[in-house]
Amino acid sequence: MPAPQETFDRRAIPASATESRFVLPDGHAIRRIDWPGSGGGKRGSILFLSGRGDFYEKYLETLDHWHGEGWRVTAADWRGQAGSGRLGGDAVTGHIADFTDWTADLAQLWRAWKEDTPGPHVLAGHSMGGHLVMRALVDGQVDPDAAVLSAPMIGMAGPPLPLGLLHTVARLMTRIGDPRRQAWKWSEKPGEMPADRNALLTHDGGRYADELWWREQRPELVMGPGSWGWVERAYASVRHLARKGMLETVRVPVLVLSTAADRLVSHAAAVRAAERLPQGELIAFGDEARHEILREVDPVRARALAGIAEFLDRVAPAGARP
Repeated sequence: MPAPQETFDRRAIPASATESRFVLPDGHAIRRIDWPGSGGGKRGSILFLSGRGDFYEKYLETLDHWHGEGWRVTAADWRGQAGSGRLGGDAVTGHIADFTDWTADLAQLWRAWKEDTPGPHVLAGHSMGGHLVMRALVDGQVDPDAAVLSAPMIGMAGPPLPLGLLHTVARLMTRIGDPRRQAWKWSEKPGEMPADRNALLTHDGGRYADELWWREQRPELVMGPGSWGWVERAYASVRHLARKGMLETVRVPVLVLSTAADRLVSHAAAVRAAERLPQGELIAFGDEARHEILREVDPVRARALAGIAEFLDRVAPAGARP
């Protein structure tokens, strides 16, 4: 497998990629980016969804890498964040009425995208995006040939308290005030990044700086904390996936990449999910990797990308489906 591209310009939209909008049935437009795939996408197609507060510019390097391997690649921003508008009471708070709003959007995008792209079809997601991919799989809304989940939010890192209790507290907080208000505070200036945020995400200072650069160049991408409504709905969706027999219904091959050093999502929950999935596989990292595995230092990224390539070559080989 080719090594990750060292000379890729992470601060520019590749000439081979096209940015556009996908209009959902209710008229809301979400932002997307597409690569045609070197060789016409004969390897197949990958649809990638990022995490809470993310934007696809952060993953240009990885998306272009897959494009170089022959995949036709698409990424999109979730409704209500990055370049896909806002749903909260201000420009920087991430809010959603229910996670099923997002999985319904994903189902619409998936159906249209699948019709327009060559197979095999792969669905990939990072963090909250990984959670929503899993939720859509469990609820039967998508039918990929394989799925890849990077640091999926199957469970959240936080107080070592019962999930039901945490959910109850979050539900109470949505009832005693505006559920669109921020659930936590980052800084005195709305949308400004905390000084130590990079310690949660990646060891690679250059790749972390790229995110800050994009936020300056495209202010519409700026997002801060989630709302109490988001927190409550996140706990509800996590509990949905945790129910006995839910993950066990997923027959799609699923690769989970997770790190024991993750301080944002639960590594233990990701490991359990890989074990529960009938065709689940796990690539586990330790202290060498923080939450954004695909934006880590080169040795970590190389192992992650090689593992993904080996998995897809096995479970979704080229030409497996038209």
